[in-house]
Formats: sequence, C-alpha cells, structure tokens
Amino acid sequence: MTDRSWRCPIRLRTGLGTAALLAAALLTAGALAQEGDVEAGREKAAPCAACHGPNGISSNPLWPNLAGQHEAYLAKQIRDFRDGAREDISMQPFVAQLSEQDIADLAAFYASLPAGG
Repeated sequence: MTDRSWRCPIRLRTGLGTAALLAAALLTAGALAQEGDVEAGREKAAPCAACHGPNGISSNPLWPNLAGQHEAYLAKQIRDFRDGAREDISMQPFVAQLSEQDIADLAAFYASLPAGG
C-alpha cells in the first residue's frame, strides 16, 4: 500500500486558494457594479413611459412591463440593447447614450415599483 497522506495538505491548500480567489473575484465584481438611485431613475424614466407606462406597466402587449422586475435583470437587458447584444429599432434611440450609472438608476427605479402597477 502506498502512503499518499502528503497529498492531502496540497489539495487542501489548493482548495482554500481557489476559494479565496473566487471570493476576491466576487467581492471585486460587486464593488464594480453601479448602485442605482431610485429617484434619479424616476427622472430618467420619463421617455420610457411612452411605451412602458408611467408606473412601468405597459398598455400594449408588444411592450413589456418593467415594474417589479429584478434590478440585475433590467440592467442586463438595457445594457444588451445599448451594446447591440439585443436589437430592437424602437429601443436603440433611447439606450444608445446611457451610461452605466443611467442604467443602474433606471433598473433601480423599475425594480422598486410594484409588479401589479
């Protein structure tokens, strides 16, 4: 029988190193994410109301309700429209010049609204 006990500490250190690296990466990603301001988002959402409603509830089934959606989901969708990962000719003029802070603010505003209107 071969004694392999010397390998256990190496695996343990590698596992801890990987966990520490992963934790650092997650903390860094969280720190880089913009924090949205609901009130700033409310002001920036004025042009959005034409299609998505003043309270994030659309009157047309072609346009989605934004009220009550998850903030991260909303930010990703807006970013995808802005960056061309999602294409919609009606959205492009509204999102083309949005900054990361604008996106965070809009996402925070719509996420703060009740889903039912």
